[in-house]
Amino acid sequence: MSMSDSDTSSQGSSADYKNFRQITRDRLLYEMLRSTKTGDSKSTWKVLIMDKVTIKIMSYACKMADITEQGVSLVEDIYKRRQPLPSMHAIYFMQPTKENVGMFLSDMAGKSPLYKKAFVFFSSPIPQELVSYIRRDTSVVSRIGALSEMNLEYFAIDSQGFITDNGSALEELFGDESSSRRADERLNVMATRIATVFASLREFPFVRYRAAKSLDTDTMTTFRDLVPTKLAAGIWNCLVKYKSKIKDFPQTETCELLILDRSVDQIAPIIHEWTYDAMCHDLLNMEGNKYVHEVASKAGGPSEKKDVLLEDHDPIWLELRHAHIADASERLHAKMTSFVSKNKAAQIHQGSRNGGELSTRDLQKMVQALPQYSEQIDKLSLHVDIAAKINRIIVELDLKDLGKLEQDLVFGDAATKDVINFLRTKPNVTRENKLRLLMIYAALHPEKLEGDKIKKLMELARIPQDDMNAVYNMRFLEGSSNTKKSSSVTFGLKFDVHKKKNGFRKDRTGEEMPFQLSRFYPMIEELIEKLNTGELPKNDFPCMNDPSPTFHGTSQGATARVGQPPAPHSMRSRRTATWAKPRASDDGYSSDSILRHASSDFKKMGKRIFVFIVGGATRSELRVCHKLTTKLKREVVLGSTSLDDPPQFITKLKLMTANELSLDDLQI
Repeated sequence: MSMSDSDTSSQGSSADYKNFRQITRDRLLYEMLRSTKTGDSKSTWKVLIMDKVTIKIMSYACKMADITEQGVSLVEDIYKRRQPLPSMHAIYFMQPTKENVGMFLSDMAGKSPLYKKAFVFFSSPIPQELVSYIRRDTSVVSRIGALSEMNLEYFAIDSQGFITDNGSALEELFGDESSSRRADERLNVMATRIATVFASLREFPFVRYRAAKSLDTDTMTTFRDLVPTKLAAGIWNCLVKYKSKIKDFPQTETCELLILDRSVDQIAPIIHEWTYDAMCHDLLNMEGNKYVHEVASKAGGPSEKKDVLLEDHDPIWLELRHAHIADASERLHAKMTSFVSKNKAAQIHQGSRNGGELSTRDLQKMVQALPQYSEQIDKLSLHVDIAAKINRIIVELDLKDLGKLEQDLVFGDAATKDVINFLRTKPNVTRENKLRLLMIYAALHPEKLEGDKIKKLMELARIPQDDMNAVYNMRFLEGSSNTKKSSSVTFGLKFDVHKKKNGFRKDRTGEEMPFQLSRFYPMIEELIEKLNTGELPKNDFPCMNDPSPTFHGTSQGATARVGQPPAPHSMRSRRTATWAKPRASDDGYSSDSILRHASSDFKKMGKRIFVFIVGGATRSELRVCHKLTTKLKREVVLGSTSLDDPPQFITKLKLMTANELSLDDLQI
């Protein structure tokens, strides 16, 4: 038995570049599952045993067919009663907990073990006492084929996104905790899981983080204000251990990590986003990526309900998910028109629906073309139906007027009187949408939470007490406590209520805006661009790797990025609204085999940028990471505790309360 680590490096030639999710999948399938193939086994089939967390890790990255292809015939839960299979080998992929190790030893100990041999892989570093616990059972040691740390304990939700599955982080870390002990435990788990991302990719990052605004003995601070600092320290501790422990782990910095929290942008989780992806998850009652599609019965009976997954394997979804809903609708119509005009079976089918006579030759051609026609027309029809449903909801809920007011507020083109007028003249606006409007208002005007202005607006909107809590709790995400004295260190991107133009952010000049409701951009877009050009202020975003940090987490250095000169282009080079548009298509269906080209754009990329948001990320922020990857020629990976749609975020916000901590409580 030997204790080993992965030695698959992500650093290869540019031609072999693999994106974040591809590396995750390859490690699980090839480095873990394929590595267990042995010559002395009568059967190549094995049992894969996982716990609750590792089952989710595997399901996000791999399909069941992928797992079966690597010789796994059965997948089991470690805590469920299992049938003995003494002639088969078993692969254990599990967290390094005492309970899991106890179950493993119970399976493999004694005269009648459940399996012939065990290959054990831990999702994160295993404590030495657990290794000793295993080695003490000599009957088990001889039956272990491998004992290895995979260091892979994150959930790859997207080709450029992951979560740590800490869904309650917003309430636990930014809310009312009688003791910080539980919150510290959550941060430790989070730090460990984030660190395994860098262990998997063989990356050693510069660790930047949002600094607490005021840390002196004369002021009070909150636990939530210290979350990025604490998390950065936890990740750094893990990385230092990896440097000395993991074979081929970089000894110098290879990428950049920026740690933020939800206070960096209070608007993004609430505002109506107008991309196809965001609208699907916001307006349709989806469970994760599952959409229930009603399909007309071919026999003329009642429609049938069919579950479909809106994921990367669908080329139309991959092409349109980040497009504005109006653009997506236009492109879907064009695709359907082009497909019908160029596909013989579709023309015949259309002709039969119009009452035209079908000749024998036509029928023969229809049968010959039907299989391909059915598959493609089904996928096109699915998205045409979804887009039509979304557009109906937009009209029914009067979302265009609401969306315009939301964005005008954010950019300073609307004021309190406009909100009052909207609430008075739009009585049919749903309670949730009125709530979201007032939450945006509260985020832009935190000073009005102290008086009765916001209360009167909520009374005008007839918002119940439960919803009022969500509005008032926006103050917990301001980024600095109201009890603090003004500090000489200010947050450069924080809204200044005294400016003439009362806007949270400014229009991004030099960008094409084909749609009125495409003005809004998440704040991380500017932060990532500033990080890329070396213009991110070191006072507000210090670096853990800095050789001379002060107690306050800031450094004595200038604002240039550590270890890398600024890029030659300006951070003010702006986004183009056509970045997500398709390649030329000649089949009216997919855009130049977009799936085949999905990874080719990553060749010759610069150093990766990782951004982690504590308290939940949004689909608009994930979209920005895809967009900036193309623009900056650097793969931008977004991590968060969870990926939240507006209803989920609002529910979490309702559960929050505040608890002030003194500086004496700070332990990093």
